[in-house]
Amino acid sequence: MKIKEIITVLEEMAPLAYAEDFDNVGLLVGNQDDEATGVLVCHDALESVIDEAIAKKCNLVVCFHPILFSGIKKITGKNYVERSVLKAIKNDIAIYAVHTALDNHKNGVNKIFCDALGLTNTKILVPKPNFIQKLVTYTIPENVEQVRNALFDAGAGKIGNYDDCSFTSQGIGTYMGNENSNPEIGERFEFVEAQEIKIEVTFEKHLQNKILKALFKNHVYEEVAYEIYDLQNTHQNIGLGMVGELEKPLSEIEFLQLVKTKMQCGGIRHSTLLGKSIKKVAVLGGSGSFAIKNAIQAGADVFLTADLKYHNFYEAENQIVLADIGHFESERYTKNYIVDYLKEKITNFAFVLSEENTNPVKYL
Repeated sequence: MKIKEIITVLEEMAPLAYAEDFDNVGLLVGNQDDEATGVLVCHDALESVIDEAIAKKCNLVVCFHPILFSGIKKITGKNYVERSVLKAIKNDIAIYAVHTALDNHKNGVNKIFCDALGLTNTKILVPKPNFIQKLVTYTIPENVEQVRNALFDAGAGKIGNYDDCSFTSQGIGTYMGNENSNPEIGERFEFVEAQEIKIEVTFEKHLQNKILKALFKNHVYEEVAYEIYDLQNTHQNIGLGMVGELEKPLSEIEFLQLVKTKMQCGGIRHSTLLGKSIKKVAVLGGSGSFAIKNAIQAGADVFLTADLKYHNFYEAENQIVLADIGHFESERYTKNYIVDYLKEKITNFAFVLSEENTNPVKYL
């Protein structure tokens, strides 16, 4: 099996188009055409993890955090990033990162977080904007079903919990072909008025090439008329963070103790307790201070995230309890999810869960 075959499965789990613009996801080091000998899944692809991959004969390391995040101009081994990359290159080990591509997936980091706490009725906290487009096209009635079904098969027409969504309307189309035309209806230089059906479907913007390929392949016209629009709608099933509910309300202390146990936290920093029961919970794995207002607007009783600064805790405004449970802790089950996913999709290959604890934060 080649590394690129495993990458195909990883991109089904966490499409790279879902990643944030600032992120650096995908294949960071190595050649996708190499034969894969084994896959080691980790949280951070540190030098110690590369040593583990060498010892376990794995030439692909799948990490959550990208070891190469910002620009790098030299690789001399002067810091932990460069040492890791150098060792990977020297030993023909590829490194692939998922990060916010999995953060933004409805079954990704934050769903894993919610599941660990037993939350139900979950939905995205910060839906992803500028991700939906609409295709409008026109064809004859006899061709409508073929075109529409082809667009559905290519991934169009998904809205929330519904598939195969479209809208059709009827009208009159006109055209006249020149000497180089080959019209489906009528002749060259003939002014044609034909009954046509307008088809409208929405789709995730990264599917545009696939959608257009399906359109052109299944449309009967020589020249296909179509329009694509960017929509302002947010995508309710893609985005950062999640909101869910506990089966039974807990006191603030009971809930924070539950979080500390389930997420194996060394400690939890939190804002002023409000003396209210906890029922609705917002979570955002990793650094989530930007979503405090989203959690308040969602009506959450508590917001669990990481990397909150001193002044962030003031933003609770006595409306919500903010709890910083630790960056690593908020994402700790992600690598387990990746291994389980790969094992389910590729049953005859070696996927290894890293035994290295790469959390750089220690507690007394």
